[in-house]
Amino acid sequence: MKTKKIAVITGASSGIGQACGQRLKNDYIIYNLSRSIKAEQGFVDYKVDINDYIRVEEIAKEIFEKEGRIDLLINNAGFGIAGAVEHSSAENIYALIDTNLSAQISLCRIFAGYLKKSKGRIINISSVGGVVPLPYQAVYSASKAGVEIFSKALANELYSSGVKVTAILPGDVKTNFTKSRIVENNIEDKSVKAHIDKSIKKVEKDEMSGKGPDSVAKVVAKVAKQKHPPLRKTVGFSYKCVVLLTRILPVRMINFIVKKLYCK
Repeated sequence: MKTKKIAVITGASSGIGQACGQRLKNDYIIYNLSRSIKAEQGFVDYKVDINDYIRVEEIAKEIFEKEGRIDLLINNAGFGIAGAVEHSSAENIYALIDTNLSAQISLCRIFAGYLKKSKGRIINISSVGGVVPLPYQAVYSASKAGVEIFSKALANELYSSGVKVTAILPGDVKTNFTKSRIVENNIEDKSVKAHIDKSIKKVEKDEMSGKGPDSVAKVVAKVAKQKHPPLRKTVGFSYKCVVLLTRILPVRMINFIVKKLYCK
């Protein structure tokens, strides 16, 4: 009987994280680090806030002592804020950066030593929104851009140890992420509010028209098995084209196109 490897996934109770776990569970024992758990999905669940790095350090040690190895870390947990920056609360901004970026960095720090022993993999979930930032999604886009930049630097740091690092860039994906997004709409000026709401609703419509989370999980599972995985992998042909255009067209033109699409 084939011995399963060990994968740790943050936010595997729903959405992309859950889909990744389902795709990988035939080859991996899945450890889910999440604020909510669903025992019926067959993962080993730890109910934890990934910003609680002390508890995450304890969990990492527990997993390694139990299994003797950790082969894969998928940093997926995160949330979104929609709305103008000037109308966003400082608490929500800091909470998003802490969860979407700082916690990912912290988990890589915590698990790096264990992954070196198995020459394992780190897969960080970024976003096309980190390459083509959207208005009224500025904080979220900034956090996802940070994930990709961090992943590239970390890949070089861990190169000699055999640990491979990849940033995955999904586009619009149909999940509960859309419903869970925090909307900052405490705006007195009704015309300004209507303009921002229109942009946000377009984003929501695009997301709910997107493919399901398994489309991302399929790419993640493929990358996890590759001997020489890419530093960055964009999910979906159309989004690959969008990312390619950002390398060809002037930055001002890209921003102008985005403005026309989302700031009418």
